[in-house]
Amino acid sequence: MAKESKKDASPIDLAAMRKRIDDVDCQIQALINERARFAQAVGVSKGPMAGAVDYYRPEREAEVLRAVLERNEGPLRDEEMLRLFREIMSACLAQQEPLKVGYLGPEGTFTQTAVYKHFGHSVRGLPYSTIDEVFQEVESGAADFGVVPIENSTEGSVNHTLDMFLTSPLKIGGEIEMRIEQHLLGRMKGLDSIERICAHEQSLAQCRGWLREYLPHVELIGVASNATGARRARDEAGTAAIGGDAAAEVYGLEIMVNNIEDRSDNSTRFLVIGRNLLTASGEDKTTILVSTSGTGGAGILHTLLQPFAANGVSMTRIESRPSRRKNWNYVFFIDLEGHAEEPPLKEALAELEKNSSLFRLIGAYPKAVN
Repeated sequence: MAKESKKDASPIDLAAMRKRIDDVDCQIQALINERARFAQAVGVSKGPMAGAVDYYRPEREAEVLRAVLERNEGPLRDEEMLRLFREIMSACLAQQEPLKVGYLGPEGTFTQTAVYKHFGHSVRGLPYSTIDEVFQEVESGAADFGVVPIENSTEGSVNHTLDMFLTSPLKIGGEIEMRIEQHLLGRMKGLDSIERICAHEQSLAQCRGWLREYLPHVELIGVASNATGARRARDEAGTAAIGGDAAAEVYGLEIMVNNIEDRSDNSTRFLVIGRNLLTASGEDKTTILVSTSGTGGAGILHTLLQPFAANGVSMTRIESRPSRRKNWNYVFFIDLEGHAEEPPLKEALAELEKNSSLFRLIGAYPKAVN
């Protein structure tokens, strides 16, 4: 049979197609408003003084987003569909009062981008100058939640965040995994006009190979955040910065070179911190802080890890930090598969606690949904 030519193909009735798109838009809008009314009813049921934090449930949100991924058959990519649903949920939640989320600022940092990726753009972002301040403001109630970096795939742990959990009562309420694209930002016309680069130490480290090859004689200056560096690049002649698209937009800088990070899979994991422990969502992680009375050696690790092996629990990460109680005494931060209140992890943690001089449950929270 002869192949049908383009000439013989039925032309698309554009007017009819646009009418159908308009009809679908009307249905989408009506359904979004219906969803918002349901969310509003939930808020009213909590009482007239209830704020968004009183009925925000991260574990429920994670379940909804996982269902979005399971249902998605395209043509929109999973990432795009997740972003749309996050924004719908964010807008519905913010009808009475938006969530207040603190982050390591100033405006334009990767941590701010992580806030919007996790909570949507209908939250009120509160930039703070240090990780300590983020913890303090969440503890005081000035912020409902905080977002802080915890580890980078290239440079490892952010020790300052780990150390804050030694004294803070806050709990982990979620995690965010984000691909980090580092760009060279500035106002000059060429690389030969750059005298110095101001950026966070982590970003300088993530780009050290590129910087060594292309700008070996430029002074590298570590600053509190990439946004701080971008602000200096805006205000100082001869200063460039490293940062993402948000920093370039906020501070009016040109992207001189895209993606100067040394690894194409460069990613950062952020933690959501809050004041309460969460119930299980179905796909969870648990983080604990634990120590024994010993001062070091293989025996300590064997004591700590044996209950997990005996109960078939998978450990995804372990970090040691000085305990600050006495010299050469260490605590271990351990990430585990599962929720602390569900078997087999519940049994393993009970056994571990008996043999520990220090045991704290820092959080049991939904795995990142990407």
